[in-house]
Amino acid sequence: MKKRTLRICVALAAIGNIASGAEPAAPAATTPIQHLVVIFDENNSFDHYFGTYPQALNPVGEPPFNAAPGTPQVNGLTPALLSNNRNSVAPFRFDRSQEITCDNDNHYADEQSAYDNGLLDKFPESTSATGCQPGLNMGYYDGNTVTALWNYAQHYAMSDSFFDSEFGTTVMGHLNLISGQTHETSVLTIKSKVANGSVIANVEAGFDDCVTTANGTPVQMTGKNIGDLLNAQNISWGWFYADFVQSANSQPIPFASCPSTYNSHYAPFQYYQSTSNIHHLPPTSPAVIGTSADQANHNYALNDFWTAAQAGNLPAVSFLKATSAETGHPANSSPLQEQQFLVETINALMQLPEWRNMAIMITYDDSDGWYDHVMPPIVSQSNDPAQDTLAGKAMCGTPAPGAYLDRCGYGTRLPFLVISPWAKQNYVSHDLTDLSSITRFIEDNWNLGRIGDQSFDAIAGSPLDLFNFSAAPRTQPVLLNETTGAVIGK
Repeated sequence: MKKRTLRICVALAAIGNIASGAEPAAPAATTPIQHLVVIFDENNSFDHYFGTYPQALNPVGEPPFNAAPGTPQVNGLTPALLSNNRNSVAPFRFDRSQEITCDNDNHYADEQSAYDNGLLDKFPESTSATGCQPGLNMGYYDGNTVTALWNYAQHYAMSDSFFDSEFGTTVMGHLNLISGQTHETSVLTIKSKVANGSVIANVEAGFDDCVTTANGTPVQMTGKNIGDLLNAQNISWGWFYADFVQSANSQPIPFASCPSTYNSHYAPFQYYQSTSNIHHLPPTSPAVIGTSADQANHNYALNDFWTAAQAGNLPAVSFLKATSAETGHPANSSPLQEQQFLVETINALMQLPEWRNMAIMITYDDSDGWYDHVMPPIVSQSNDPAQDTLAGKAMCGTPAPGAYLDRCGYGTRLPFLVISPWAKQNYVSHDLTDLSSITRFIEDNWNLGRIGDQSFDAIAGSPLDLFNFSAAPRTQPVLLNETTGAVIGK
């Protein structure tokens, strides 16, 4: 409750800032977006949250959702897919009371197997987790449960062609978000974790005092990430993670002080020496949050984001990570807990003086093995006989000579929303994009260049189709209720 109260207090403080006309200086950008906030949630496919958008069942007792006239259709679950699906279990609706579910299987090879050479008919057999209801991964929610996300889609823009950069898990998604790269590691092989130098499962961060070898071999990434490019141009940025515990008195944190809630998988910049805060040092002052001069080196607790915002020092690029209970991750969280975090955060962001030139991007690290009916384009081929199973043993296409292996992708389709005064209204983009498209947007918006070395950013589609920079910005906030997801005011 303490963090939640702080967010509300900051929102109230921001209202005062707006009234006084105060607005901090922002760095130069190629578009009107001077502040990007990426909210990175957990483990949901597009069909799992938006498969029947914009039609909700609207049963008695659940928050109703009624789409605005002219709402565009998405590439979703058609009547044929719902009633005559090739999988052994047909897609089925979860109601609001079923917010807590089991955690599915999202392993690199198993997700490939679910797609079965493009037939997409092996999800119950391939990504249902042991101990879970068989075929649970065919379930989906609609606008009576993920109401806030559907309302954000009504008032802003979303994509129905946004994919995970690769098949696989949490760490892979986080690494692709910030670098478009899972290959550049300090080790070539860790059984079932790293193959041919590519991360293919969850591994621990290699530059982190809260990681011990008891959890497995920590992995150090040796390439570049978007933080390196931002630093080179003196653009402020930060990764703000709610469970990022900080040391006392600017001293290295003892491992015994690291709580069990901390998860290095959710702190991807800790995998790179150049952008890590190894000792979990706190920022020295609100004025240096987001800068390279700060001892925290761009890795913070989520409260530090709001401290910076209240001080008029909002970074140009901010990545926000909720507590495990608020990310939407099955078993650890739920859509309703995720909704509460999203709405409280976005309501507060919309009331900051920087809102006029802000974009909020919401997406997910991976699909958790939830069903999605769209076959992703395989832009990164691999033929590792031990890992690649998309088209049978050792087959995820035919890699070009010199291509890094064990990066089969794109992976499963994910939700992706852009909330901004500059976002198109009630719009669905069909342009092909992926997690590294967010990296590309940052690169292009601040003229950073490319990461290189086969990073997916070089081939990523741009999310610019979700924006309209030729019209006046729609600066009036659309505020939602954090419990029901309903619009409560503008």
